[in-house]
Amino acid sequence: MKKVAILDDYLRLALASADWSVLHGRCEIDVIDRPLQVPEEAARVLAPYHALCHLRERTAMPRSLIERLPRLEFMTITGQRHRTLDLQAAAEHGVLVSHVTRGQETSHATPELAWGLILACARHIPLEDRRLRSGQWQSTAGMLLEGKTLGLVGLGRVGRVMAGIGRAFGMQVLAWSPNLTPEAAALHGATRVDKQALFERSDVVSLHVVLGERSRHLVDAQALSWMKPEALLVNTARGPVIDEAALVEALRGRRIAGAGLDVFEVEPLPADHPLRGLDNVVLTPHLGYVTRDNFRLFYGATVEGLRAWLDGRPQNLLEAEPASSAS
Repeated sequence: MKKVAILDDYLRLALASADWSVLHGRCEIDVIDRPLQVPEEAARVLAPYHALCHLRERTAMPRSLIERLPRLEFMTITGQRHRTLDLQAAAEHGVLVSHVTRGQETSHATPELAWGLILACARHIPLEDRRLRSGQWQSTAGMLLEGKTLGLVGLGRVGRVMAGIGRAFGMQVLAWSPNLTPEAAALHGATRVDKQALFERSDVVSLHVVLGERSRHLVDAQALSWMKPEALLVNTARGPVIDEAALVEALRGRRIAGAGLDVFEVEPLPADHPLRGLDNVVLTPHLGYVTRDNFRLFYGATVEGLRAWLDGRPQNLLEAEPASSAS
């Protein structure tokens, strides 16, 4: 019987989020509810399995891991893509990869969290909560969003939702990305400006770009130096979009007012990371897509993907590009 591992189910919601009974008697399913160190620990733990079910990009799948999993035949992935899964290595080792949730994920989960971070930073909610619980009373004055400027780095599926909510708050919305045109920005109620102008004029900068070579460390020391001292930076995209060391220095020096971060260069965030000790940053553990609604979509589709594979008709298979740069 085929052995299947559900990876990275930190909240142990996978089995409750879908009807897995349709697979009973056809495969053995185990839930792994903790991060695995890649490749050594992951190779040991995952060696017995024929199929792996990924939740977004939590467990990387480089060649160095795939080549140490001789029983592996099939993987499911959720989200738009899995940038740390080496499709070329999977193909060379005869491993099929199925994108099981194409087009199903809600576009509102991440924007809702981003606005939670914006409000938490603007009104110092976590800080005031901690101080109130310790017996203190008011200690900060917040920033009103109405009449301020929201700068969106990226105006794709998520950025467009952000723009609409920003207008509802009474904010002016600016947008920039390398390929964004003024006409496309205007279509979604935003004004296209260049990168420097966006960072200089915005009271809140929110990042919504795909991680790639062009966007890695897109927010560097130079970009941070353009920001207003009272401005906020929010990242619900991917950690490496920001030069984390430069951000730590900017926050320590109060060169910007604060940051709300849901993603980090290394995840989970190391226990001794300097971001943990700063009082002008709000941190969440990559919660952007983590809703019960999305999990029902993800795991329902995962069950269907597994059933199709067991029936000998795997669906939505991904193929490696000729010049794949996955590692």
